[in-house]
Amino acid sequence: MRASDFDYILPPELIAQTPTAERDQSRLMVLNRATGEITHRHFFELTEFFSAGDVLVLNDSRVIPARLRARNFRTGGHFEVFLLEENLPNEWWVMMRPGKRAGLGTRIQILNPDKSPSAFAATVVEINTEGHRRLQFEGPKNILTELDTLGETPLPPYIERSGEQAEDHDRYQTVYARNRGSVAAPTAGLHFTESLLEGIRARGTRVCFVTLHVGLGTFAPVKVERLEDHVMHEERFVLSPETADAIREAKKSGRRVIATGTTTLRVLESATQPGEGRTRIFIRPPYQCKTVNALLTNFHLPRSTLLLLAAAFAAPGEIRGRDLILKAYQEAVAQRYRFFSYGDAMLLL
Repeated sequence: MRASDFDYILPPELIAQTPTAERDQSRLMVLNRATGEITHRHFFELTEFFSAGDVLVLNDSRVIPARLRARNFRTGGHFEVFLLEENLPNEWWVMMRPGKRAGLGTRIQILNPDKSPSAFAATVVEINTEGHRRLQFEGPKNILTELDTLGETPLPPYIERSGEQAEDHDRYQTVYARNRGSVAAPTAGLHFTESLLEGIRARGTRVCFVTLHVGLGTFAPVKVERLEDHVMHEERFVLSPETADAIREAKKSGRRVIATGTTTLRVLESATQPGEGRTRIFIRPPYQCKTVNALLTNFHLPRSTLLLLAAAFAAPGEIRGRDLILKAYQEAVAQRYRFFSYGDAMLLL
């Protein structure tokens, strides 16, 4: 299969620019993988699809305010700094714009939201083959603990606004987010409310968590035509003993494991034992999942690895998942579903 096999036409007005008024008021497309039948529901009706003994797994990674503003000490030129991954306290891999002005040794002043100088500075100490910079921060504290004051919500590039809005601080975050580290939200979980989760637990479904810190690569399209030539981005994850045990018990008793989001599914397909790790798993047709029985996800970008994962899940071990998922996307366009991070959801059963 080729990357171009996963193109589709999306009217720009269907790319959600803001969240729904209430999290669980988003729409929910339900796709029966065995029959191809599609039904249209709302997210608050999700509890109907859970049974006693099922295990719902959520990604509890917390989005950090990863976008910083900075100024070149020498020239006064301005930079946008996007934090990607922490190496050590006050040492991060980042993406800088404009990158051509951020050579080795460039020293920058980190700015407050009002553009005044903050107590932090940084120096470019390394540049990798992808053009990312390794920054060494200097300041009175760890920059990570100050991001709520200094940083901005890292909204994805297809949300085209002049800047973040007050609601983004809360709504580009799941209600169960705990472990700081993501630079993009695990968006399938954005639809949940505390009351909806309580309703799911009341049906006898066990709610468990994994952690996968979502990287900027989640937005990257597959740029090569041959899928086998694509280099998958790497992300850090943690699988707890409690979640591993719950999944093991569910599988042993013939119950379902439902993954919330592609990030959760990637953890469950990467880890066989509890612990911490890093994954580059590239799930695409005709992959067959070993652990997950149902997938809750959003609608994804053309040519994205997330769309390929959904296609693989739609028809395990076959290549027809591509046709099944693109037919569902055509239906979503026809029914005016909202797409991408702040958009609507799909449940694959």
